[in-house]
Amino acid sequence: MTESSPISLIQGVEDQQIEDPRNGPIAMSLSDVAVSFNGRTAVRDINFLVPKNKVTALIGPSGSGKTTLLRSLNRLHDLTKGAKVTGKILLGDTDVYNGGIPTTVLRSRIGMVFQRPNPFPTMSLYDNVVSGLRFNGVKKKSILDAACEESLKAAALWDEIKDRLKAHGSTLSGGQQQRLCIARALAVEPEVLLMDEPTSALDPISTHAIEELMGELKDRVTIVIVTHNMQQAARVSDLTAFLLMGEDRAGEQIEVAPTLKLFSEPDDQRTLDYIQGRFG
Repeated sequence: MTESSPISLIQGVEDQQIEDPRNGPIAMSLSDVAVSFNGRTAVRDINFLVPKNKVTALIGPSGSGKTTLLRSLNRLHDLTKGAKVTGKILLGDTDVYNGGIPTTVLRSRIGMVFQRPNPFPTMSLYDNVVSGLRFNGVKKKSILDAACEESLKAAALWDEIKDRLKAHGSTLSGGQQQRLCIARALAVEPEVLLMDEPTSALDPISTHAIEELMGELKDRVTIVIVTHNMQQAARVSDLTAFLLMGEDRAGEQIEVAPTLKLFSEPDDQRTLDYIQGRFG
């Protein structure tokens, strides 16, 4: 094992009592979740709890269904012809698919940050941040102003752009644009924030800033992140779910455990092989 192994990032784990974050409040629960496209199963047999105000990481090789699973949590597959999600996904006590909740309301409660920053190019920085609130019918300027400032501060971006809120998002660096997208998601006060490889297109300095931000945001929002970076998963997450492509080429859940345990003493040999780089 090299010094860059994720396990090497977790020092003295044998001396720590590993607490399972799922023993506390739960934000979401997944039971027998499967996703298929035009009859071909992409991910199946997913069962785990998402702890509230923690970071849950989804790891696994390309094609194992991580992003497919992530997008099912706020019904983004509704936009894909031939997509079908089965099983049960609960947001608190609300059934995401059968609870009668409109998708617009659901996506306010479960926000999304994509792999590449996607600020609205024709909107100002201010309008980007408050766009979700306006979509939800908020018109009062004092409320929009307060939400803009609070969200940008939460995304660690306020001090950098507070004097040029009328500028377009394209004037920001890649890392700043991603933090702008995080601020936009936070402005509607979601309960859960989904992040699909949010730093894969960023430089190391911006990546570090986003990782620090995730740690700070846990007090106000539950985070579920897809990452290919094992070191990142080890650094930022409290719980980790490992997915792997099965023989039928459908992604399946191999192991879900507190991050300290999964990276130091996984129960499944396939998990150990993956995090040590023996396949993937």
